[in-house]
Parts: sequence; C-alpha cells; structure tokens
Amino acid sequence: MAQPQQRPEKGVVRLYNFLPEGDSFLDDVLAGLARPQKTLPPKYFYDARGCELFEQICTLPEYYPTRTELAIMREHAAAMATFLGPDCQLIEFGSGSSTKTRILIDELQPPLYVPIDIAGEAIKKAAAELARTFPWLNINGVCADYTKPLALPEFVGVPVRRKAVYFPGSTIGNFTPLEAIEFLKLARRMVGAGGALLIGVDLKKNKQVLDAAYDDAAGVTAAFNLNLLQRINRELRGDFQLRRFRHKAFYDEGKGWIEMHIESLASQIAHVGGERFRFDAGETIHTEISCKYSVEEFQAIARSAGFAPAQTWIDADRLFSVHGMLGI
Repeated sequence: MAQPQQRPEKGVVRLYNFLPEGDSFLDDVLAGLARPQKTLPPKYFYDARGCELFEQICTLPEYYPTRTELAIMREHAAAMATFLGPDCQLIEFGSGSSTKTRILIDELQPPLYVPIDIAGEAIKKAAAELARTFPWLNINGVCADYTKPLALPEFVGVPVRRKAVYFPGSTIGNFTPLEAIEFLKLARRMVGAGGALLIGVDLKKNKQVLDAAYDDAAGVTAAFNLNLLQRINRELRGDFQLRRFRHKAFYDEGKGWIEMHIESLASQIAHVGGERFRFDAGETIHTEISCKYSVEEFQAIARSAGFAPAQTWIDADRLFSVHGMLGI
C-alpha cells in the first residue's frame, strides 16, 4: 500500500538567490549615464542605506501614500482576504519591511508566502521577522529582479487553490503606462487564469500635494535620491562629489507623473568603472517616475495585461486606491 505524502512542517523558511552572476549594477550604470538624457534605474535605490531612508520617507508628514494605504488595509483587509480566498499562495513583489503585508497575512492565513525583492538583506530580515510573528507560516524568500520573467520555487505538500500577487506601495507608478502593461503581463503569467492581483495605486491629485510628497522639507527624499550616487561611489569606485549635485522632483500634470532627477550644480566630470562622464551645469540624471492614475485609467491598463477588475478600495479623501483583479 502506498504511503500517504507527508506534509511539511508548518513554519518552514527557505531563502533563494536568483540574481544573475556578474555585475549588472555596473553595466546598468554605464549604459544609463551614456544616454543623451542620463538615467539610473530606480531598482538600485534599495541598498541597505536606501531601504533605511525609504522607511523614513514613509513616516514623513508630506508623504501620504504609506499611511493612507495602511489605513485602507486596516479597514478592508478582511474583505481583501475574502476576495483572495482560502489556501491562497501570497506572492509579494518588493517586500520591504512587510508592514502592510502583516495585516493581510493575519486575515488571509495563507499556506505559503513568497516575498520577492532585489535587496537580499531586506528579504532575510523580512522573512525572519514574519517567521517570528507568524510561526505557522511557510515562507519561500526569493532574492530576484521581479521585473523580469521568474520561475518560482515550489513548496511540495502545501495546498494552493489560487496564486495571488500582492504589489503594495504604488510601486507600479515607477513604470510608464506601457511598461506597466508589460510588467503586469508577467504577474498574470505567474498567477495564471483565475489567479489574483492585489495592487496599490496612487491617485491623481493636487500638484502641490504631490510636489511636497516627493521633495519633503526635512530633505529625506533628497538624501534617498543622492544615496544612489553614494552607492555608485562605494560599490563601483565612482568619484561623484555629492555636494555638487542636488535632488530635483516635480509633478508633470501633462504626463500625469512625478519626475525625480539628480541635477548637476556645476560643469564637472565623474568617473565610474573606468569610464568618464561629463556633466553640464543644470544637466540631470533621471532616476524615477511615479505615475498617478484615475481608477478608470488603471483599470484599463490592467485589462490590457489580462486582468479583470473585481473590487477597488479607496480612502475617504480619494488619495489612494487598492485594486483586486482576477486573471482572465
């Protein structure tokens, strides 16, 4: 007689590193700085110092998204868990400190949680803290670039009726609308038909509110942006003189997005990886956008990526939204 399959113990934590070999950071920096409009990918904001600074940004009085989304989660997490359903494998893109995730996990009680983040230390820390908070939770922590196709490790013996991607924090705004469609297609392939997407989306609002949120009076966002140059100096032996650059951020109402730049304050030269880059006074390195959407605009993007809107939760001031979608 065949023996029944043994189920794994609850509370198993596994960590995986799927980052490619080689120095893609250097390659991306050199390619970005060689463009007519110099750019640096925002995914490289999040070294250890960058993660610390972003956590500080989330507590600033000007930065409404985090506290607003947290309030939405606290009020509606039970409804979100009902939407996702029982035995739901929860896959989180960009896990960070997992503050909002704790609220959802507490209600959803998923059999398996899969946080994915490019910052390896952030994954380890988040997995360890969640394991202490939820000792019954199985965790597959994955260090990887979730903007690229990814085959997730399986956890044999854990019952899963549905896969769901959780993408909080309005990070979807860091993609242009066309890029967002392609990115969400990756999420759709990951969860499959009938799978779910739970995603935070920042809403369009007054320009003054948005400008202040990305250029705070305490200068924390400026430090976060300029830390990218510090990281290049530290890890790639660059020689950027940070006092000769400044943070610049503004809301472009025509495009419907925030633009973040690092502006050169003088004519100067910087070296990275043996390459020489000239900056004119006033020239910028474009580091990030943050698109803002109406509910209808984002739902159209999701449909183009293969998701059908199911439920939307919005705060009373209509600052932020969380969307529940199903793969079609």
